[in-house]
Amino acid sequence: MSRRPITEDDLQAFVDQALDPPRRAEVEAYLEAHPEVAGRIEGYRRQRAALRAAFAPVADEPLPPELSLARLIEARRRTRTVWWRAAAAALLLGLGGGAGWSLHQAVAPEAPAGPGGILALAQEAADSYAVYAPDRVQPVEIRADQQARLVAWASQRLQRPVKVPDLTASGFRFMGGRLVATPHGPAVLFMYDDDRGTRLVVLSRPMAVERDAPMAERSKGDVAGFTWAQQGIGYSLVGPLPPDRLHPLADTVRRQVAPDA
Repeated sequence: MSRRPITEDDLQAFVDQALDPPRRAEVEAYLEAHPEVAGRIEGYRRQRAALRAAFAPVADEPLPPELSLARLIEARRRTRTVWWRAAAAALLLGLGGGAGWSLHQAVAPEAPAGPGGILALAQEAADSYAVYAPDRVQPVEIRADQQARLVAWASQRLQRPVKVPDLTASGFRFMGGRLVATPHGPAVLFMYDDDRGTRLVVLSRPMAVERDAPMAERSKGDVAGFTWAQQGIGYSLVGPLPPDRLHPLADTVRRQVAPDA
C-alpha cells in the first residue's frame, strides 16, 4: 500500500463509492484503525443510502422542459442580483451553511455589482465559494481524474476553450469542478485543496462587458479574492488566505490561462 495520507476527500469518495480498489482498501484499513472516524463515515453512508432511496422515484422521472439548463440560465439572466443573493442565502440556510454565508459576506464588494462586469463576476465567485467550498460531501460535480471530460463539457457550454490552472507547485491539488449558472450565463468552477482543509475556487465565464480588465482585489476579513478579465473571459480566484498569499496564486492562474499560454 502507498504511504499517501488519508484525506477528508478520500473519505467522502469512499462514501460515494468513487475510489479505485487499491485506494479503497487503504481507506478501509484506515477506518479499521480509527473507529471514531469509521462511525462518522458509517453515518454518512446511511444518509447517502436513505437519500438515494427517497429520491429514486423522482430521479427516474423525465425532466420537465421548463427545468432545462438553457431555460434556467435564461431565467437567471433576467433575474436581478438581489434575487440571486436571496436564492444563495436560502440554499445556505437549507444546508446549514452559516459559516459559508459568513465567507460570502466577507468577500462581498462594497460597490453594487454591474451588469455582467468585474464586480458581478467577483460577487458570483464569492457566492459560489460560499456554497461549494464548505461542502464535504460533493463539493465538485466532476472529479480531477475526469479532467478531460470536465474541460470538454465546460468548453462546449462556454463556447470557447477552457484551461484548468495547475497550482500543484503552490501546494494546492486540483479537486475537480462543475458548471455554475449565474445571472450572466454559465460559468465553470474549478476547486483546489491543500489537503489540510484550505480550499480555493476559480470561477470563469465569458464577459459581455469589461472584456479586458486589470486584476483587482475584492477582499474583506480573512477571505481574499482577485478578479480580472482578458480577451473576453473573466476570472476570479477566491480563498481564505491573506491577500499577499493569494495574489501570487492569482498571478499564476492568469499566466496559465492567458490565450497565448
